[in-house]
Amino acid sequence: MEHYPSYLESYQNKKLAKAIETLSAMLASCEICPRRCKANRMKGASGFCKTGCAARVYNFMPHHGEEPPLSGKRGSGTIFFAGCTMACAYCQNFEFSQLKNGREVEEEELAGYMLTLQKQGCHNINLVSPTHVLPQILMALSLAIPRGLAIPLVYNTGGYELPEILKLLDGIVDIYLPDSRYGDAAFAARFSNAPDYVEHNQAALIEMHRQTGIPQFDGKGIILRGVIIRHLVLPHQVSGTERIMEFIAAKLSPESYISLMSQYLPCYKADQHKELSRRITYREYAAAQKIMEKYGLHNGWTQEARGLSRLAGIHIKPMR
Repeated sequence: MEHYPSYLESYQNKKLAKAIETLSAMLASCEICPRRCKANRMKGASGFCKTGCAARVYNFMPHHGEEPPLSGKRGSGTIFFAGCTMACAYCQNFEFSQLKNGREVEEEELAGYMLTLQKQGCHNINLVSPTHVLPQILMALSLAIPRGLAIPLVYNTGGYELPEILKLLDGIVDIYLPDSRYGDAAFAARFSNAPDYVEHNQAALIEMHRQTGIPQFDGKGIILRGVIIRHLVLPHQVSGTERIMEFIAAKLSPESYISLMSQYLPCYKADQHKELSRRITYREYAAAQKIMEKYGLHNGWTQEARGLSRLAGIHIKPMR
């Protein structure tokens, strides 16, 4: 089945240009994420995300370790952006999410990264931590499209988003890959400095689901469109799996695709918190799996010691 990314139409009908105009104007008093710092990034000021006017990129490459429908055989074309709207004490990417490692790039260069990844055969362009640099990303996209970019965008986010910003991406982003990290606001405040994470995350998931819905796949099992929700199981039930799975089943769909991740490592400042100072146990992960089953959530992937494997009973139906 052939699939043309939605942004090609949005480029033609000027919807992409309108989103760029709206988001770029926000850089003068930034309110792109729930922090609403109002930093004047046009003049080089940086807010919570530690990012000024230019996007900072840590690395870009074909990534073969994402969920199977994203990586496929040729990899997911991943661009890692420095800076973040969150401040997770256990962040595995802290070197660039919190410590600003990376290099400032202009939109022309960023567009070149996208085209290079497509030329290397990647199935998609995977934007990691894109929220705070959305204006720059969309400007780069508008430069890459007339030069032949034609693979889907993956919006790979920690899930701390404003629905009104996500609405600007309707018809531009085909694949959403959000985290749902916490079911309890107190833990979100303590470990990610985001006391309003749960309310914003749930509203964001609803908007992403409204736009793209349950994943659609091509005949080879590669995702073309839809939402895959990542849930990282944390020690001592910090992640609030029960509340999250209940919400997904009730407010989104029992057919939602979930990547249940077991890869937690006590990185960065995790050793300063007793609850986060160890890896999860087999029992904790098994309990999270049972919660998924309890709420009838049967689509997705588990993550085991040797990588990702499908949950029992999963069947991805190829698009006809």
